[in-house]
Amino acid sequence: MAQDARIALQQFIASLERHFEAIASRRGAEDPAVEQAYFQLEDAFLNYEEALNEKYEEYLPISLAEDDND
Repeated sequence: MAQDARIALQQFIASLERHFEAIASRRGAEDPAVEQAYFQLEDAFLNYEEALNEKYEEYLPISLAEDDND
């Protein structure tokens, strides 16, 4: 079951901010903090979208990029 949509939105916004901060303070091309922030942002996006769908039957007008490494 998805969480409250407002809480999911707040967590998504916070994840966007953490991702920005990780990129802005990056220490090298493969900084693990950036990768961790990326995955946290991805999870927050999916949680928010699920909460919107469950509560309002709506989706975000954006989607996650496909992984071309397959």
